[in-house]
Amino acid sequence: MTQTLASSQSAARSVAWAARAHSLSGKLWFLAAAAGQLMFIYYILVAYVPKTLVGQFERWDEVGLIKGYEAGDGFGNLMFITHVLLAAIMTLAGLMQLTAPLRNWAPRLHRMSGRVFLVLAVYLALGGLWMVWGRGTRLNDIGAIASTLNTGLILVFAALTVHFAVKRDIARHRPWAMRLFMVANGVWFMRLFYGAWLLSVGPVGVSGQMNGWFDIFLAFGVMAIPLAGLQLYLSAQKSRSAALKWSSTLVTLTAAGLTALGGVGATVIMWGPHL
Repeated sequence: MTQTLASSQSAARSVAWAARAHSLSGKLWFLAAAAGQLMFIYYILVAYVPKTLVGQFERWDEVGLIKGYEAGDGFGNLMFITHVLLAAIMTLAGLMQLTAPLRNWAPRLHRMSGRVFLVLAVYLALGGLWMVWGRGTRLNDIGAIASTLNTGLILVFAALTVHFAVKRDIARHRPWAMRLFMVANGVWFMRLFYGAWLLSVGPVGVSGQMNGWFDIFLAFGVMAIPLAGLQLYLSAQKSRSAALKWSSTLVTLTAAGLTALGGVGATVIMWGPHL
């Protein structure tokens, strides 16, 4: 009996230690992601706002866009710059959603930022869909199909997030909101993946038309990889299995390291030269 009790206590301690490590790994990923997202916001503000305010719209293309400013296309130009600037607001609102102390200290602000994030995620997804297929802002159809799939996921996840929020089923609302965060930040994730890849191995599988093998893999992987990592994290969070928690901890720590590396790569290669 004593031996059984001691074994049970040891297993409980093992699960408790695994849970602490798992929680810490999530916080480390958040810190790496927050740094990368704040840099992304800063890049948008510096690269686009001053040029827009002084009416130098043609200078949007200095950052190497597929299609930014186009003479005579007033509506398309307006949609483009609105899309870019609102992306900065959406990114900040999403970051506020993941900031745990904000949920506790300012629940009203948390709810407000959540609504802003959700509305902008849907608007930007639909606007992006129009720019890809209506304005022709694409280099190849495979990337456009992947972008369309991402839009579909955003709309589905947003609907489920709202559905469970209205029902006040927070336990089911939270994971769908986190899934929405992952797919709504697809553009940011893509830059991070490219940043980490280019710093690690160089332009292997990458082409100027974004139709290299790595480009095609990433077009879909930018959705699948973050969602898979999140699902593992959420499953391990609910599980009583120490082995699953440790496995998820290892994956999340790896993700934190790659996110930090990708943030550095994106800053050095993509954003920094235009700041």
